[in-house]
Amino acid sequence: MSGPRVDAKVVLLGKEYVGKTSLVERYVHQRFLVGPYQNDTAGSERYEAMSRIYYRGARAAIVCYDLTDGSSFERAKFWVNELQTFEENCRIYLCGTKSDLLEEDRRRRGVDFHDVQDYADEIKAELFETSSKTGQSVDELFQKVAEDYVRFTAFQLMTEEKGGIDLSQKSSPYFYSCCHH
Repeated sequence: MSGPRVDAKVVLLGKEYVGKTSLVERYVHQRFLVGPYQNDTAGSERYEAMSRIYYRGARAAIVCYDLTDGSSFERAKFWVNELQTFEENCRIYLCGTKSDLLEEDRRRRGVDFHDVQDYADEIKAELFETSSKTGQSVDELFQKVAEDYVRFTAFQLMTEEKGGIDLSQKSSPYFYSCCHH
């Protein structure tokens, strides 16, 4: 038996060809499509002006970078800055993609793990290194996003219930002091 349905907007951001579409394909369909598979304009700099519409209202953002491409991590920092500026309540997850390429040859790593971990700590983000080809850490990433959303929403509801004001209670002193002058 499944639990109640929860809807939350989750976006994937990152430079072109870092593997955003492949990440979703692996998670949703448990498959990896071989070859350049590009149908996602979110990573293209020419669509940058429209991107705010894309991530507006997002509760979580998976910001992707290619573990073999240092410039993609620099671009990931741009997206993090955008989210921090325009979507304060959006939780950020850093996602290094194509870890299978590092298994083949460790010298291909273009982004230092410790630099990314330090950055993740600084921005209070979770960090995952994934492979859409092998499935490494893909389920764990999306599971963490879902768990955090449920946990954060429950905490927010508890806080609002305890610290909020029930305006339906017309006998409360707050109602009379603020609304009956």
